[in-house]
Amino acid sequence: MTPEDVRKIAGLARLRLHDDELAKIAGQFTGILGHLERLRAVPTDGVEPLDHPLPLTDVLRDDVPVPGLLQGDALAGAPDAKDGQFRVPRVMAE
Repeated sequence: MTPEDVRKIAGLARLRLHDDELAKIAGQFTGILGHLERLRAVPTDGVEPLDHPLPLTDVLRDDVPVPGLLQGDALAGAPDAKDGQFRVPRVMAE
């Protein structure tokens, strides 16, 4: 990995790096990629994929429908409402 490669990756990540950081990080990236190559060399035939080392069970409540808010109740706490709708500041130009 070259400092120019690092500069390109940093640009994609919207990071600004000083020139002295580029060479240091290039060396670190090269080391990381070397470790990944060593991991790829480990034989994994017959090993089942694992998403967690321990068995997990989701603890979820039953999905029971309940009545929702009425429109007036939902708008009661709104700082600004008009014609049955929440009013919010414009975030995009027309």
